[in-house]
Amino acid sequence: MINQKNQNLKTKSLSHQSGGGIILLHKQPGLTSFQALGQLKRVLGTRKVGHTGTLDKFAEGLLIILTGKLTRLNSIITDMDKSYEALIRFGSETDTLDPEGEVIDRAPIPGLDVIQSKLDQFKGVISQVPPQYSAIHIDGKRAHALARSGQNVKMPSRKITIYDLEILEYNAPDLRLKVHCSKGTYIRSLARDLARACGSRGYVQELIRTSVGPFALSEALKVDDFRGKEDFYPWEKFFETLGNSVSVYLSDDGLQKVEHGVPFKENFLISPLKAEADFILLKSQDDILKAVLEKKDGAYHYKINLAAS
Repeated sequence: MINQKNQNLKTKSLSHQSGGGIILLHKQPGLTSFQALGQLKRVLGTRKVGHTGTLDKFAEGLLIILTGKLTRLNSIITDMDKSYEALIRFGSETDTLDPEGEVIDRAPIPGLDVIQSKLDQFKGVISQVPPQYSAIHIDGKRAHALARSGQNVKMPSRKITIYDLEILEYNAPDLRLKVHCSKGTYIRSLARDLARACGSRGYVQELIRTSVGPFALSEALKVDDFRGKEDFYPWEKFFETLGNSVSVYLSDDGLQKVEHGVPFKENFLISPLKAEADFILLKSQDDILKAVLEKKDGAYHYKINLAAS
């Protein structure tokens, strides 16, 4: 049941514009990403809602949710690096590499000195084999579906980047590890590979996604706290947080052209652009965001046109 009162909102100023929204969601363990989306869809009364990176059912943490026209931001957010805190349990390995699977192997528990000596080989650009129990497509089917049907799925390796690994605590057999990594990284695979490098076996007992790009879990709302559009993350703040963005104002004639989807020209603006940026936020003279331009091949093109019908 969605709680209609929010006692502890962590977002600040709110957006009341139409066209879509951004939600920083704190997904709880035991809830699938799909289930979290379903609850938000019921509150918003729309089906056009999507997340930008699945979290496993046992995991918790930050999911960035997009609605309406803002689903076009998906590729930008999906490409962002991510940070996690993982509790890796040494001594056994499960078939799913998480606490929901069956134990398939056991091995001695390593000492802290052994773990520390192996961390550096997992930093930087490395090859990683994703878990069989994952959403990756193999011959047109999800790998987890093939694995659950009893097939031994051969998973192709992929290049990923581990920017940093930090041991927060080791209380054997449990290692609490902070991970900063690129998109496409599987923390369950990292746990498996680190444990094997230590002459042990391991799986992820707990997992928290603490950030996606510049966006932090501390800014997020839990599903039960979400009330509706008034809790959307402010668009302007979102693009400001991305970094290289500039807000500019449309003339009346320029606004009409944007509303009709006419390709952008600088003469749509009240005054010329004074600086280049990765993203240009086009606003009406009453300070309402109408479109977002992205620079590609030396020219600005609509990434999102909220004004167009």
